[in-house]
Amino acid sequence: MLPTSVQGRLGDAADSLQQLRDRQLWMILGAVLAVYLVLGVLYESFLLPLAILSILPSAGVGALLALMLFDTDLDLISLLGLFLLVGVVMKNTILMVDFALAAQRERGLTPEAAILESARLRFRPIVMTSLAALLGMLPLMLAAGEGWEMRRPLGIAIVGGLLVSQWLTLYTTPAVFLGLDRLRARVRASAAARRARRLSGHPVDGSTRGDS
Repeated sequence: MLPTSVQGRLGDAADSLQQLRDRQLWMILGAVLAVYLVLGVLYESFLLPLAILSILPSAGVGALLALMLFDTDLDLISLLGLFLLVGVVMKNTILMVDFALAAQRERGLTPEAAILESARLRFRPIVMTSLAALLGMLPLMLAAGEGWEMRRPLGIAIVGGLLVSQWLTLYTTPAVFLGLDRLRARVRASAAARRARRLSGHPVDGSTRGDS
């Protein structure tokens, strides 16, 4: 029996690893925020990046379900797979959004017509890029031999995220794109109404003054 004064705690390396695991959620949120800021600068918009990032929840759910199915923990290797998954699945939504914006700008299509045409014409490139990434990750997912336990969570996370997000990209991205476009139209209409009230001399809230 050890005396009560003897206490056990993690060493330096193990303690650093435990602290890193405790910060996994903040690391994921930080990565998403960084991607949002970069997309916001590229598109010069606060709303369009949300349409591109809308695929991330389904990809994350797919990766977590795959890890649960294979009884694999969400460790640092699988977390790295989630970071790689972000870049792969966002490429699909960027293809759709870019094509839709170009169709609106160059041919004057409505947002509904532009995003539907984008989903139809970008279907094959999306399938090809996702299939190439999925087949490239299968050897990691089915790895066997020395050191396989280090590589397998990476492949499982990416393959699971790709399988789920691939089926949902053509549904969630157009829906979010149209929802954000309607929200932007409402904000512009509200701002224009306020500006018109100010120019006409009426209060901003639209209330009228009674005669004394």
